[in-house]
Amino acid sequence: MAIERSGERVDGGSPIARVPAEMFRFTTGELSGLYTAILHAFGEANERLETALGLDDVRARLRSIGWFDALDDEDLSGALGKLRDWQLLDVLQNHAENYRTASEYERRNLQYSLTKRGEAAFAGVEHALSVLASSGALQTAVLDAISDRLDSLGALLAEASSTNRRIFSTLMELESHLDALRGNTKQFNGELQRLLRAEGADLTTFHEVKASTVTYLQEFLTNLDQRAHAISAGIERVEQRGVSVLQQRALLGAELPPTAGEDAGASWLEHRRTRWAGLCAWFRPSDGSPARVEQLHTVARRAIVTLLQVLDRITESRRRASSAVADFRELARWFAAAPSEADLHRLWATAFGLSSSRHAHLGHADPELISANTRWEDAPSVEVSALLRSSGRTERFTRTGKIRDVTAIKAARAELAKAERAELQAAWSLLATGGPVRLSAFEKLEHSVFQRLLDLLGRALSSGPSTDGTRRGVTSDGKVEILLEPAPDSRAAVLHTPRGRFAGPDFVVDIRVAGVRRGQEETG
Repeated sequence: MAIERSGERVDGGSPIARVPAEMFRFTTGELSGLYTAILHAFGEANERLETALGLDDVRARLRSIGWFDALDDEDLSGALGKLRDWQLLDVLQNHAENYRTASEYERRNLQYSLTKRGEAAFAGVEHALSVLASSGALQTAVLDAISDRLDSLGALLAEASSTNRRIFSTLMELESHLDALRGNTKQFNGELQRLLRAEGADLTTFHEVKASTVTYLQEFLTNLDQRAHAISAGIERVEQRGVSVLQQRALLGAELPPTAGEDAGASWLEHRRTRWAGLCAWFRPSDGSPARVEQLHTVARRAIVTLLQVLDRITESRRRASSAVADFRELARWFAAAPSEADLHRLWATAFGLSSSRHAHLGHADPELISANTRWEDAPSVEVSALLRSSGRTERFTRTGKIRDVTAIKAARAELAKAERAELQAAWSLLATGGPVRLSAFEKLEHSVFQRLLDLLGRALSSGPSTDGTRRGVTSDGKVEILLEPAPDSRAAVLHTPRGRFAGPDFVVDIRVAGVRRGQEETG
């Protein structure tokens, strides 16, 4: 699609798209509601394949869509004229009608219809309203649908008897699912970021919304990597068959109508190439940049962490007592509502702990120094423990506890560690192959040695294969290395341990242990 303005022409796929200056002018001013209702009436008529409306038809359509304000012919004609000036409506004369009177000719001769710019303006308003009403979503069903359509396209390209129409319809379905993914993701991300910045007045509702959002994100991220990998594999299969071939056959299946001037097929193909590039940018970028689905994964993970932190703060604020400012304000209300002075004293003593002294029962360390006639102000002071205020107990000093002799424990632990190291070294020595061997060559192993072997296999299988298919795994201390090659045949390896048997692919493994020479275990 091309958008023209001031003699310039910019393709719809270009990063710069200029909208005609007066295309959305009808949305401003005092009569914006009437202008929008008229375009809505013409849009409803187009849905019923009625492309031209007279003055009476427009009035009837306005009532059908809910416009009941008083509107005379002069105001309606003026509004239609304004829309015509903005190139949103076109006017033509109906010469095929028979008119009986001059007034009937004046009312029914002029027919109005939407221009292409008017259709675009009304579609833009509808899209804006739908975006305002929707909140977006992360739908795994859309990802599955994209993967299914890519598989269908790959199968149709591989099948010689497939029709161009079927390829066209499948490609359109793929692009519609991609549009749904992009639109819903952008809207949901905008809502998500606003949620992260929001501070709800109702903590209960706020907590429930954020907790539900965390669950929603976690469910979406489940198997997201597998879905993205399946879509990437589907794109690769289609590219192997030829994307240009796919688009050319889809063009034939589109059956575009003939047009005067520019070649509609060329712009249609350019639009398809742009859409395919957008699909690749999401799941299989060719420039080495991270795929957008990976960025979506990162954004969702960060949002989960942020939301969980906010939920923790909300939960902690519920557990924690109110602030000191709120406490003092509430206390002031209680003081103001106290009925008598005695109640004020009791409230003061309760609030600030001015009750009877806890240290009145304490005595001097040497009571003989104090006679019965000594006044309290002349008597020596009594030491009061700091714990008495906080816990109500005094300090008690006793003898220092006997230090425990741990020499035997240290020796026992040292012997145990030495035995474990010896056992580990013996296990690695038993597993050292001295070169590539089949996994089935181990046959029978002790359970502890088998656990070491299983750990090595897991480390190798979790790593990516090299160009020749070999996988490499190394222990955390770097002393043991395993090289694992795919099984050359379908034979299974069966290993026996005192606790059972293990069966799996008969890989070719080469286990190398630091400090063990390649021929040492053979001579042993």
